[in-house]
Amino acid sequence: MRSSRALLLAAVLVLAGCSGDGGGDLPGGQEDKGATDVADAGATTTADLPALEVETVLDGLDHPWDVARAPDGTLVVDERGGGLTAVLPDGTARALDADFSDIFADGETGLMGLVLSPAFADDRRLYTCQGVEEDGGAEIQVIAWTVDENWTAATRVADPLVGDIPVNESSGRHGGCRVRFDPSGALLIGTGDNAVGSNPQDRGTLAGKVLRVDPATGGPAAGNPFADDADPVTRLVLSYGHRNVQGIAVQPGTGAVWTAEQGSDRDDEVNLSVPGGNYGWDPDGAGGGYDESVPMTDPDIPGAIAAVWSSGEPTIATSGAEFLSGPQWGGYDGVLLVGVQKDTGVLALRVDDGGRLVEQFRVPELEDTYGRVRTPVLGGDGALYLTTDNGEGDDRLLRVTPA
Repeated sequence: MRSSRALLLAAVLVLAGCSGDGGGDLPGGQEDKGATDVADAGATTTADLPALEVETVLDGLDHPWDVARAPDGTLVVDERGGGLTAVLPDGTARALDADFSDIFADGETGLMGLVLSPAFADDRRLYTCQGVEEDGGAEIQVIAWTVDENWTAATRVADPLVGDIPVNESSGRHGGCRVRFDPSGALLIGTGDNAVGSNPQDRGTLAGKVLRVDPATGGPAAGNPFADDADPVTRLVLSYGHRNVQGIAVQPGTGAVWTAEQGSDRDDEVNLSVPGGNYGWDPDGAGGGYDESVPMTDPDIPGAIAAVWSSGEPTIATSGAEFLSGPQWGGYDGVLLVGVQKDTGVLALRVDDGGRLVEQFRVPELEDTYGRVRTPVLGGDGALYLTTDNGEGDDRLLRVTPA
């Protein structure tokens, strides 16, 4: 483990803005977009950042994708190949009896995003986003479940809540799929483009989008930007022009929604969500090909929304995203954490209330120590929970707290 606080000081970078020509390589292959003096900008210093303690809650997992903490302290974690495990407050781990007989798990697709209802204490409802084999083919669906009070079984109650999200049946490539609630109680769904060039810019498909739906009906949530569109698919769309949305996080205080998505061979992105926004991914090549040479935010698309942060070249394979919040986190309070899967660890981004990137650094206790980090989640107990994604039964659910 890289435990030196001096390492963190060397990695802290304060950015003058959100764009630039670049100049030099940052840790993790990130592009320097105009670093300024740390002291002049009033940025976080090593004295502000508490040391972190990392403990293993559960090991022996195989591609755990997401995790949620229930009000009673139980943790629920899913695995990409299918399956839900509950870790009870006393540390007992228990596989939930749940029907995943129709799971489509191939490549990047399988059982992916997981989130509990904001009213879970009353309705015992959780939501998954998963690949499903159906009618001789496959698709991605958001399914609602209820869990019994003894944490023994999960039962489908909306099957599906949202269906017909396209999947790449030949490879499972770019399947998304993150689910989170926004401050209004609407369910957000981040989807991938399935490596089909026309999908991101086509508002008539659910692929390459952020969707916003009513969690009770699966229909468009109130206030959606395309609510009056003739196409019922388009009515579900919050934003489009995305490649592969892997992270969704709500900023404390502002309620702003942020997304993280993976780039091709350049430009992983973190974006501030704008209703109706086009985020500029347009790989629709000649003859219907998938042209990954184009920029993630294509300047030829009128009004395309630029990323707040991008990796430059090479990418680091960004994944889940979560804001830390609480005085116990010291200088980490308010920081957006993003899982890293190529140059392994966790990226920390400080953004202000206006959506400007202030600084970026890597969390030293997690850097190149636990492998690929898929998902960070802040629990109701104030602790940070992480899932790793190394495969072959070598994965863990981690708990991170300030020392």
